[in-house]
Amino acid sequence: MSRQRVAILGGSAVLTLVVLVGWFVVDRSGDDGPSGPPPKAADKVVMAQGSDTEPDADWVTQTAADRLIPRRAMLAYAYTEIASRTAHPRCHLRWNTIAAIGSVESAHGTLGGAGLTESGLPDKPIIGPALDGTNGTRAIEATEESTQFHGDEEWDHAVGPFQFLTSSWELYGEDADGDGDDDPFDIDDAAMGAANHLCDDDRDLSGDGWVPAVYAYNNSMAYVKKVRSIATSFAD
Repeated sequence: MSRQRVAILGGSAVLTLVVLVGWFVVDRSGDDGPSGPPPKAADKVVMAQGSDTEPDADWVTQTAADRLIPRRAMLAYAYTEIASRTAHPRCHLRWNTIAAIGSVESAHGTLGGAGLTESGLPDKPIIGPALDGTNGTRAIEATEESTQFHGDEEWDHAVGPFQFLTSSWELYGEDADGDGDDDPFDIDDAAMGAANHLCDDDRDLSGDGWVPAVYAYNNSMAYVKKVRSIATSFAD
């Protein structure tokens, strides 16, 4: 673990209530059915002149300002779209879907008064509530590995800007920024982890694969509708 996160957590972390990654929610009886076609995709990230890996800095700044997204988060979303073009060429993931999930899960890494540092880490922990079977959550016991992320030896918690469980992070986590550590608290790594999750099973998010992808991230059609609404607003 970036073992910067241990210092951030201290001893007993303040638990920040967040929208949990969906499979924790038990009662979804009020969810509506499928919500139709996926949202209109935004234009692809504009690339820096002569580069196929770097987003244009002015485009990032202007897009962040127009959509009221913190610039550091917007930079992570842009890099995620670019990286996904190579990692998941059939997925056609656009930045506005990643940004919408980041908005729902943690207000782009700012939930509970947090802010993103230049390195992409929140300056205070973003940790979901204990998954102890209350308040509509499943009871998921902590493991030695998960306790390293959230500090709770009894119950598991989702963590970071994209609210990953340790079990999911082990499947989809990635060191996207090349700092030698795949860290769910790091918005670069977490955004790419979310992309890996969405694009799993060779899904194509340019069409009918979008709804199943977001539903797989959180098994709630209400969640899918919310992400769709925000993604569409970012695309406009």
